[in-house]
Amino acid sequence: MIFYTGDIHGGKFEIVRLCKRNHLTREDTIVILGDVGANYYRNEKDQELKNAFSHLKPTILCIHGNHEIRPSNIPTYRTKEWNGGIVWYEEAYPNILFAKDGEVYEIEGIKHLVIGGAYSVDKFYRIRNGYGWWEDEQPSKEIKQYVEKQIQEKKFDVILSHTCPFKYEPVETFLPGIDQSTVDISTEKWLDEIEEKVQYKAWFCGHWHINKRIDKMHFLFHGIETSDDVQRIIENAE
Repeated sequence: MIFYTGDIHGGKFEIVRLCKRNHLTREDTIVILGDVGANYYRNEKDQELKNAFSHLKPTILCIHGNHEIRPSNIPTYRTKEWNGGIVWYEEAYPNILFAKDGEVYEIEGIKHLVIGGAYSVDKFYRIRNGYGWWEDEQPSKEIKQYVEKQIQEKKFDVILSHTCPFKYEPVETFLPGIDQSTVDISTEKWLDEIEEKVQYKAWFCGHWHINKRIDKMHFLFHGIETSDDVQRIIENAE
C-alpha cells in the first residue's frame, strides 16, 4: 500500500509510528510531500533521521520541499531507475529515495507525476540566523521545461507536489507579520498553468501545514491518505 503524508521537518516519530501501527512491509511505500528534514541541518540531526528511516521496512519516497538541499548538490547521492522514473538515493540508506522533479513513477498501478519545490517565506529569518537556505529551492527553468515536456508525452493519475497551484492557496494559513507582496508566488502561478493543461484524478501537496481538501486538491500535514483512497477516486471518476 502507499501512504501519503505531509511535511515532517526532521520529526521521525509519526513515520515510525505509522510503520508499527500498520505493520508495514517492504512492499509498502510512504510518500512525504516535501520538507522531510533529511538534508536540511547538515549535521547529526540529518543522520539521526536517516538512521531511523533505514531501520524501517517500507520505501520512503521524498518530494523536494523548500527546507532541504537538493540531492543533486550532495556528493553522496547517486541516481537510479525506480518504477519508471529516476530517483536520488544514498548507498547507506537504500530505502530512502528522493524524487526527481518531472518524473512519473508507477506505484501499485497508480502513475504519479512529481513537481517539488516552493518559496520560503522564512528565507530572510533563516539567512539572518545562519540556518540553511538554498537558491534552487524553487523549480528552475530547466525543471519547468522538463515537466512541461513530460505532461505532453505521458499520462498519470496523481500529481505529487510540495506547494499547490495559486488558485488553491489556503490563505487562512498565511503567517501573520509576513508582507504577502514580498512573497514570490511564481511557482504557484506556474502550477496554475500546469493544472489547467493536464487531466488527473487527485493532487497531493504539503507545504501549507494544513489538512484540507478542495475539489481534487488534497493538502496533507499530519494527515494520511492511502492508495486505497486513490483507487476509490479513480473508480468513481470512471
